[in-house]
Amino acid sequence: MLDGLKLLLKQGVEFALGHRLPQAPELSCPTVTLGELSYGAWTFCPEGLTRSGVVYSFGVGEDISWDLAVIEKYGVTVHAFDPTPRSAQFVQRQSLPEEFVFHPYGLADYDGTALFYPPENAEWVSHTLLRRRRTAKNAIEVAVYRLETIMSLLGHDRIDLLKMDIEGAEYGVIGDILTSSPVAGGAQQLLVEFHHRFPGKGIKDTNACIEALAKAGLHSFHISESGEDWGFVRNMGR
Repeated sequence: MLDGLKLLLKQGVEFALGHRLPQAPELSCPTVTLGELSYGAWTFCPEGLTRSGVVYSFGVGEDISWDLAVIEKYGVTVHAFDPTPRSAQFVQRQSLPEEFVFHPYGLADYDGTALFYPPENAEWVSHTLLRRRRTAKNAIEVAVYRLETIMSLLGHDRIDLLKMDIEGAEYGVIGDILTSSPVAGGAQQLLVEFHHRFPGKGIKDTNACIEALAKAGLHSFHISESGEDWGFVRNMGR
């Protein structure tokens, strides 16, 4: 009993100091998990997702199993984004429904270009905007845009479901989203993989994003076992 109380106290202190992530989501909603379970699966709340829904999927790499499953099940249009040349080549080789629309540029907290650093393992596809010293000489320059800019380019005033797997750039992007009134008012649901395991980032950065999203009305409904994949949904009458 005493050991258990000590553990709870230790966890409480770690959480208060920002060294530990929340262990349970803030609210409950019906969820669906789609995509390749070993790699590309995402859990989301399907409530309100209709054929007229707008879905943005940032960071598709070489796995679009989630994107295609969402299209098949709900009839939505998925706008998929990835500036990685290898990802674009992968998409070009696929036989895709017209509801899958690919855009070969990335998401950032500014409009312009950025250096995109490849992974250290050449067999992997995911690049990052965070500097990787060991692969810096192989970095490529890619086009990036703010979310508000992308919505304007595509003629959207709201997003029903926004998925981000952008290799560490999510920290800056979330900050930008929450200071951009059209986006903050329009994003109904956010799925994000946090990369606090990356050098230069940490649990405190992820906790800061979670707290900022909650203040903006986006509350967690799903946390993966790894603590990296999160789902947030707008209030839902909370």
